[in-house]
Amino acid sequence: MSTGSEPDLFAAAQQVQANAHVPYSHFAVGAALRTPSGRIFAGCNVENAAYPQGWCAEASAIAAMVSAGEREIVALVTVCDGDQLSTCCGGCRQKIREFATPELRVHAAGPEGIRRSYTMDELLPDSFGPEQLQR
Repeated sequence: MSTGSEPDLFAAAQQVQANAHVPYSHFAVGAALRTPSGRIFAGCNVENAAYPQGWCAEASAIAAMVSAGEREIVALVTVCDGDQLSTCCGGCRQKIREFATPELRVHAAGPEGIRRSYTMDELLPDSFGPEQLQR
């Protein structure tokens, strides 16, 4: 198994992926992120019969991080099943950006391990972030 440079994040994302609530899409996603303190926060996607009311795995992991009082992501792994490469949706890219630097490494994984890695700037170039709102 190729877990790349983030085996602990991959393992945490894969473990939480098993808890995803996906009765409609059947597309389970797990995400795990690390903060500067070394803590790992994980989340899975949770669908809802009122479709826009669900949330993504990345958003779940970020919510856990913020709830614990942390505010910076230094690495992130998402894991999905299937043969095709799956990356964070546009909404999650913006959510991640709120707590990331342009150099943050975001790793897209399948069941076998990390398939591809990106910087935040590659996923969301010329993005809008907190610094645009600072006075």
